Amino acid sequence: MENRIVIANCGAIAPLVGLLQSSDPGTQEHAVTALLNLSINDNNKIAIASADAIEPLIHVLQTGSSEAKENSAATLFSLSVIEENKVRIGRSGAVAPLVELLGTGTPRGKKDAATALFNLSIFHENKARIVQAGAVKHLVDLMDPAAGMVDKAVAVLANLATIPEGRNAIGQNDGIPLLVEVVELGSARGKENAAAALLHLCTNSNRFCSQVLQEGAVPPLVALSQSGTPRAKEKAQALLSYFRNQRQRRG
Repeated sequence: MENRIVIANCGAIAPLVGLLQSSDPGTQEHAVTALLNLSINDNNKIAIASADAIEPLIHVLQTGSSEAKENSAATLFSLSVIEENKVRIGRSGAVAPLVELLGTGTPRGKKDAATALFNLSIFHENKARIVQAGAVKHLVDLMDPAAGMVDKAVAVLANLATIPEGRNAIGQNDGIPLLVEVVELGSARGKENAAAALLHLCTNSNRFCSQVLQEGAVPPLVALSQSGTPRAKEKAQALLSYFRNQRQRRG
């Protein structure tokens, strides 16, 4: 930990950022790995972004070896913890190559990409970028338990479900049956995020609402409203009362 501070204070960040553009794949890989390790320190997160590292990191994400791409995604995730970096990374064109890695990367690359996209999706302006880059299809694919990424995928989808484009993409890519399945069978955190996503889908679209009901969402939502985390209970109860109100209106 103390070496991360010493190395940064001795002025290593700028030359490492310069080496991200190296034509030697090994050098590029070592530079991005060094920056990833330095970025674990919060002060260094700001210093790395201030050294104009974001565009060169995106360059590595687009052109590097698979290990370099993974470490670049992990570095962007690490930097995106800082609020103003979420804005810079989104505006610098990182979303499309992160979505590409989400679709085609190694299992670790996909995890790093999903985590980076989750952080970026907290900033509202980035949500539409992530949807437009085609992330929803990959996220729905990653809800297959065999991928080992259900929780990460559902967390990003819950953020994207807060905008119309995100909801439409979830509906078009057959995400609804899988979200209902997570409410029934997922982890505590997965259930919570799946319920939040379904609440956005149902309260904004009668069509999606009918689909959620057809998928048999009511019994798992009833169970969740009684036994979930506080936030999961709240989302499940809100959804169930929404269904009741809709029925009474029609009735």
